[in-house]
Amino acid sequence: MKVIVAGAGRLGRQVAQVMAAAGNQVTVVDRDDDRIAALHDRLPVRLETGDACEPSVLERAGAHSADLVVATTGEDEDNLVISLLAKRQFGVERVVARVNDTENAWLFDRNWGVDAAVPAAMPLISLIEEAAGATDTVALLRLSKAGVNVIETTITARSRAVGRTLADITLPASTVLAAVVRDGGPVVPAPTLALRAGDEILVVSHEATEDEVHAAFQ
Repeated sequence: MKVIVAGAGRLGRQVAQVMAAAGNQVTVVDRDDDRIAALHDRLPVRLETGDACEPSVLERAGAHSADLVVATTGEDEDNLVISLLAKRQFGVERVVARVNDTENAWLFDRNWGVDAAVPAAMPLISLIEEAAGATDTVALLRLSKAGVNVIETTITARSRAVGRTLADITLPASTVLAAVVRDGGPVVPAPTLALRAGDEILVVSHEATEDEVHAAFQ
């Protein structure tokens, strides 16, 4: 699947990372030269500098042959314009857009080319499900079909896990720590890894609830 991610902020980087890891051809577009430069050699994706609100930039990024466009910029008006262009001008089959301000959520519908609107507070896993249109697109999400829950929690400055190593964290029964996402990229969850504020934790479990997993870290 050919995917365009508009916006190379934290969320855009994470979406690009997961979609690329699932074997998709991913292009990341951002008008900030520094953001694009910082991604070189960090993500297995194609990088394009420019404003995705401009048709010529989307075309350069491959919108004519894209199967999916994910608009993840921090501006709702930009995400709406990107969505409308992707759907109306380039005929992209699936368009997903981030909603930054909940008061603008009503605008994010088919009239603006949006197939799925994603609130900014939605967990990464849920966003990927919406973007892919099916949980079996991403290998990690296939676990849900086997009765395994994928649960995400974010470490904050007030979390009791800050500064503690993974070896110090007692997880609920039948729970395995799958990944730590730090600064937009995956980190090997070694027992000696000390957790920091901002780290996003993904665990898989047969039995644990979200509350139990959050309690282990928060």
